[in-house]
Amino acid sequence: MIRLFASDLDGTLFNAFHQTDRNILSRLDRALRAGRHVALATGRAVHSAAELGFGKLPLETVSGNGALVRDTHGELLRCVRIDPVTLEELVAGFPTCCLVCVTSGKTYVRGSRDQQLAGYLPSRGLAGRIAARRFRRAAPDSATLYDQADADVLSQPVCKVNCRVFDQGVKRELEAFVAEHASTLVNASFDGDLFELTDASVNKGEAVSWLANWLGLCEDEVAVYGDGGNDLAMLERFEHAYATRNGSDAAKAAAGNVIGSCSLHAVPRHIVATVRREGPLAPLSH
Repeated sequence: MIRLFASDLDGTLFNAFHQTDRNILSRLDRALRAGRHVALATGRAVHSAAELGFGKLPLETVSGNGALVRDTHGELLRCVRIDPVTLEELVAGFPTCCLVCVTSGKTYVRGSRDQQLAGYLPSRGLAGRIAARRFRRAAPDSATLYDQADADVLSQPVCKVNCRVFDQGVKRELEAFVAEHASTLVNASFDGDLFELTDASVNKGEAVSWLANWLGLCEDEVAVYGDGGNDLAMLERFEHAYATRNGSDAAKAAAGNVIGSCSLHAVPRHIVATVRREGPLAPLSH
């Protein structure tokens, strides 16, 4: 019996335009009304599901690739910070990189907003172009602080660092740094030019398992969905794991089950089909 559905967003739960729509929202609402929990498992760092277009739906969030876990009200349940010594070495060792340092409350950028935007512009694929367009049009976020000095960044409990690198020499150096610090740092990225660094213990699978335990559930009561590299640990961990047809070969192999494309709403359709087959449940206490 599935009580918690946890899904990645881009290429998975979101539609072909990387956003929600009426079809997605209505199907998730049906699952919630049937007593299920739905969690968003994303690499993005978010404060609530509402800011991602899910309105007032009471969804849990596993964000920052698992570094942050929040309840349906957006209250922080868990935050795993990067080892401060490792962070200090990273900041000192790569002075030219525009490091985007995420905490549970604010994001500290060592660089300007234009420098952060420049990281989107050469991105490959539709997702990168959409992200760049939205970033350019959006008003500056008060929770994002730019042109931060190294001391400002290092004084914060940073749980995730994003950095897009196109210089191949710097990219190799950063890859070597991550490999040398494998005991304290991991890179789980969907894009070869983007580094998404968290504590080595962090991944979506471990965080979804933590959330399930907090909800009083067993892992066999969880179904997970993904399509890319930062979903592999989650897809490999759970028995009920599904990759979208548009996902990577690695994601499909890790899941062992392949459903339709995100452009055809495969994930919300699969969630509703599962709920319909198993029937309604009484809501849990959380």
